[in-house]
Formats: sequence, structure tokens, C-alpha cells
Amino acid sequence: MTDRPRVALVTGATQGLGLALVKGLAQRLGPDDVVYATGRDRGRLDKVAAELGGLGGLGAQVRTELFDVADPHRAEELAAALTERHGGVDIVFNNAVMAVTPDDDARAIVGDYTQVNNFGTTRVLRAFTPRLPDGGRMIVVASSLGTLRYLAPVLHRQFDDLATLDDVDAAVAAWRDAVRDGSAFGGAWPAFVNIPSKIGQVAAVRTLAAQRRDGDLARGVLVCAVCPGMINTRISSVWWDVSGAPTPDEAAVALLELAQGPVNPDHYGALVRKHEVLPWR
Repeated sequence: MTDRPRVALVTGATQGLGLALVKGLAQRLGPDDVVYATGRDRGRLDKVAAELGGLGGLGAQVRTELFDVADPHRAEELAAALTERHGGVDIVFNNAVMAVTPDDDARAIVGDYTQVNNFGTTRVLRAFTPRLPDGGRMIVVASSLGTLRYLAPVLHRQFDDLATLDDVDAAVAAWRDAVRDGSAFGGAWPAFVNIPSKIGQVAAVRTLAAQRRDGDLARGVLVCAVCPGMINTRISSVWWDVSGAPTPDEAAVALLELAQGPVNPDHYGALVRKHEVLPWR
């Protein structure tokens, strides 16, 4: 990290894990540092500001910014603005997610879903990663479902060893279109849209990391995906029994350690769960 005050940013920060990451960063950073809680709803951001303003034990300043990752231009605009304002953004948690329920029609929601979860991820990667200062962290919140073991072998080539983020976007778009027209359901694609989406997120991290690895590691920069594990949230509870799962604050601890601890080269470009690398293949 540089000698200037540190800056962190969390997308999807108005509830659940995102809010826990904002709180955890604010507790761990110093009084001159800034943590940006971002989301697409001003009213919810104002509630976050009021909630965190009433908490004790926060070292860093917490600020809010409107940031809809589905907006094709907002990631670049915000990254440029914060870099000009602060000289850089040291820690980025890409956590924004559009949740789905078992009652949702995949064909109806997959367009909006990929705009947030997948194309939103690649927009954040494109905008913020090239601007990371020495010691920076770009961490994409994904899932253990984001590995090829959950995809039929005939589909592995769709996401494996892609050359550019444009290639990743094209692979996601092809899957999205197959869901929309129904052809995905007659083939090998899983019915649960979360699986190809998470694989697409991890593929994006792997692809970008392959281009940047040597230079980033020389500067102490980490780019990786993380699996926070099962979390006791309202969104998760519609799919699974999460009554015994960790709270968002508990689940955030390992992610915060990754953001502030020394870089393990094995973590670079990988999917990490509780400091262990989950195999891609």
C-alpha cells in the first residue's frame, strides 16, 4: 500500500455480505482512510449511512456512492473519479449480485441477471484493476459453484482458458441467449442459472489474471475470486436451510483477511475459500 490514506470500495453494499464487508473494512482501517459503500438505490444507501453512523468502533470514514454495475458506463466513470479524488482505490470487493428465487422463470430474468452478475463483474474488472496501486486488491465474490466440476465436460471449453474479457462476455452471452430461447434446457446446461453465472465470474478473474500475473505480483497486487461459503441470509434461505450457517459478519472475516494480509501467489487468479484454493478443473 502507499503512504496516502487507503481507499476501499464494496459493490452491492446495502445488505448481507456487502454491508458486513463495509463494516469490517471500516473497523480495520484508520481514521484517514475511506470506505465506499455502493449500491443502486439511494434510499438504501442512506439507511446504510445512518446505520453505520450510529455504530462505535469504526476507524475509517464510510461514504456512499450510487453505483449500478449494470450501467455500461458507470464503472469506468466511478473508477476515474475516485482515482482523481484519492489517487487510487486500494481494495475493491465486487459483491453486487441479482438474487433469484426458485419461482423465477430463468428465461425471463437471465438478461437482467447476467447484466449484474456477469457483465457487471467484467465492467468492474476493466475499470478498477488497471488503476490498482501497489499493494492493491481486486476481489470478486463468487461461489464454489464457480468451478468446472459443476458443468458437463462437453461445456468446459466454453469457459476454459479464454484469452480476453471480451471472450468471457461472449461465452456468457451465448449461454444467456440459449436460456432465453429455451435451447439450454434441452442440452447439457444446468437448470440452476447460478452455476454458469458463477463459472463465468471465475473465468473472468482467471482470464484477466493470466494477463497481469507477473506485474501484479511484483507490485504486491492480488486479483482473485472468493467463495464466502454458505451464509445465513434471507436470500440464501429461499434455497437452503441456512439456520446453522455463519452470519454475514462471520463470513466476511476470511475475505477481510485476504484483503489486508500478505499476498499468497497461489491465490492470484484463483477461487479461494477460507484461504484454500478451490481447483478450477
